[in-house]
Amino acid sequence: METLAGFSFNIKELVEPSQVIKICIYKRNPQMAVRYASLFPHEGILLCTIIKKFGKRGDLDCALEVYELYKQQSSVPNMYIYRAIIDVCGLCRNFMKSRYIYEDILSQKVVPNIYVFNSLMNVNAHDLGYTFYVYKDMQTLGVTADMASYNILLKACSLAGKLDLAQDIYREVKQLESTGLVKLDVFTYCTIIKIFADAKLWHMALKVKEDMLSSGVNPNTYTWSALISACANAGLVEQAIKLFEEMLLAGCEPNSQCCNILLHACVEACQYDRAFRLFQIWKGNEVHDICSEDYNSSGDNILNTEQSQQHHVAIVPNAAFNSHHLSFIKKFPFTPSSTTYNILMKACGDDYHRAKALMDEMKSMGLSPDHISWSILMDICGSSGNVEGAIQILKNMRSAGIEPDVVSYTTAIKVCVESSNLRLAFSLFTEMKKSQIKPNLVTYDTLLRARVRYGSLEEVQQCLAIYTDMRRAGYKSNDYYLKLLIEEWCEGVIQNNYQSQCEFDPYKRTNIGRQHSLLLEKVAAHLQNSTPERLSIDLRGLTKVEARIVVLAVLRMIKETYTLEGHSVKDDMWINLGVGEIDMLTATPKSEVKDAIFELLQNELGLEVLTAAPRLPVPQEMNLELETPVKSGSDPNWQKSFGNDSSRMVSSPRRPVGLHRLQVTRKSLHRWLQKRLISTK
Repeated sequence: METLAGFSFNIKELVEPSQVIKICIYKRNPQMAVRYASLFPHEGILLCTIIKKFGKRGDLDCALEVYELYKQQSSVPNMYIYRAIIDVCGLCRNFMKSRYIYEDILSQKVVPNIYVFNSLMNVNAHDLGYTFYVYKDMQTLGVTADMASYNILLKACSLAGKLDLAQDIYREVKQLESTGLVKLDVFTYCTIIKIFADAKLWHMALKVKEDMLSSGVNPNTYTWSALISACANAGLVEQAIKLFEEMLLAGCEPNSQCCNILLHACVEACQYDRAFRLFQIWKGNEVHDICSEDYNSSGDNILNTEQSQQHHVAIVPNAAFNSHHLSFIKKFPFTPSSTTYNILMKACGDDYHRAKALMDEMKSMGLSPDHISWSILMDICGSSGNVEGAIQILKNMRSAGIEPDVVSYTTAIKVCVESSNLRLAFSLFTEMKKSQIKPNLVTYDTLLRARVRYGSLEEVQQCLAIYTDMRRAGYKSNDYYLKLLIEEWCEGVIQNNYQSQCEFDPYKRTNIGRQHSLLLEKVAAHLQNSTPERLSIDLRGLTKVEARIVVLAVLRMIKETYTLEGHSVKDDMWINLGVGEIDMLTATPKSEVKDAIFELLQNELGLEVLTAAPRLPVPQEMNLELETPVKSGSDPNWQKSFGNDSSRMVSSPRRPVGLHRLQVTRKSLHRWLQKRLISTK
């Protein structure tokens, strides 16, 4: 063809160009596609077609190669190709590539036109900051924004949830419209209505509708859906139904999404009977007065119904809003979707058989139940107390060819937790992790709130493992509930000492506002990594109440391990209190944490606790050295592990400081364990 084109043959008549391009796309041969396009005078149009076709196949690399080959062969800017490659970047969800292309265009001293700018902003609409950055660039380069530009800015505000900014843009375009520079279209009104709907500002959404009608713009189906959604989100079912009737009176045919929004509003308002009656009306099986709030239990029919032979025909009342009788009816095609049946299944409460019948009806309509359908059915089955049935539904879901997702597993775990079957709940969590399904925040919260109290070390370790996994996944948990449970479990070490339990005021428990949950991290680290034979407790950075909990947690671990497994303590317990001030008069450490822990271990539990007496600093030297423990007969390893490490000590001429540590002797721990074992027996 290149040879024939050189002799001025009309090669277009030899074969349809689209067929050759189609083969090049199928073979993923961008070089051949560009060579072929260069044979025609309308090369630019063909290159745009090639780029878009590669984009539809999700092949961004080949599309970019076509763009690079175009740049090498032509020095003339082509805005159509610029726009096509940016649109393909958005289609392939590679937003950063679109930005690189934009920078490349600017580096060539080329000013993009309004269509290229609009494509770039639309592709990056999810990033509000970058979208407005491009908009400012457009103004700086002297490119005048059109209505599409403002619509994209409103879209970006909608995605970011920026209500105030969207209102400012809306006021600006209204001002421009009053001067005749732009003309607001239905997309503009629909977008701003959706923004108000998401913010539950239904009255402002209705005000936009009035502006729309006064400007001569008729609402379309999506606009009416957004208006109905605005009232539905605010819980105004009656107002939503009124808008639905106004839509029908205006001659606008509702789609399934619009009907689903209305059904969902009824379900959220617990008007389950109305939701089913609406559904039956739309299907054409029966007609009721949906405007009346006085529903009788018999569900008397008001008008005769008509059934279409081809498809379901909805028969909808178009009466006045407060009327209790229907003046006339209007038909429109209605085809329920999977979402429709999912909404109705939620309206079944704990009636499993009714929900199952809806799922069967969904299948008879040629619709396949999705993950949400199975999860709802599982939840309804579990709420009726049938845990085995709920787990069987999870298995049936897999048999039906749908692999359970995070929502399905979380629903099953929730059913088990509510039935106090915690072992099964945790086994489902393990199965979920093995299937490489990442738990979400609801999954973690359901498991962490499962236990009323911790009865054993294994339970604490199990919950702390879930907590740690949750933190690693990037979720921020509500630590207060978990802290209370851990505190109760840890206090079990001194459960026979009623006085000490009374002294532990629950209202003085840990500060729930601490950002990094240091307490739980300390407990998790000690309970998961420490061994009863060799123990070292790090209390740095904790308050005296939190330090008490960590020490009690370790002691509880020692007690349970000794009682259940017979493991004895083989070494002293070391408690690192961190760097603190030294009392100049007594040459002893000054620390609230130290005093609280000393009181707990020695006075409440009767353990032998040793402390260190640091020497005062010599004027020429700023470091502190710690002497051997005060009591005689202490462990000689104290000096080796603790005595002359000056790098870990800081001093001041005014307030000398030192490294504070406590030592709980192995013998006293052994006596304490034996005493508790005898008292337990």
